[in-house]
Amino acid sequence: MNKEALDNLVRIHKLHHEAVDADEVQGLIQSGSLRLKDAGLETLSLESRFDLSYNAAHALSLAALRHCGYRSDNRYLVFQCLQHTLDLPPAKWRVLDQAHRKRNLAEYEGNIDVDEALVKSLMEITEEIRRAMVALATG
Repeated sequence: MNKEALDNLVRIHKLHHEAVDADEVQGLIQSGSLRLKDAGLETLSLESRFDLSYNAAHALSLAALRHCGYRSDNRYLVFQCLQHTLDLPPAKWRVLDQAHRKRNLAEYEGNIDVDEALVKSLMEITEEIRRAMVALATG
């Protein structure tokens, strides 16, 4: 964890400190894990799989931030903080950021523009985050 970078975000009011709640972290891991599992069901539409994998990524990324004792009021920042919470390379959290933008277009403008490659990448990165969080929570 890069505490200095996270504390800098607190100083500029992008994050705030909040005591770690192990039950909350565990609940987020469970929620994200279940959504990710369901996103793998190829009988679902691509849009549903995208929605499930995006929400799984968000829950697990939020679990990482909460595990470190921080909270954000902005969904996108939860993904950007992965480089500080789980040392996720920028190329990977940028895929999550791209998914966030597509989610917003779908949610607020009705423009659903996802493809199989994005959903696959989103699921792979989310699985990486899930494994890291399970290791942190049990270790």
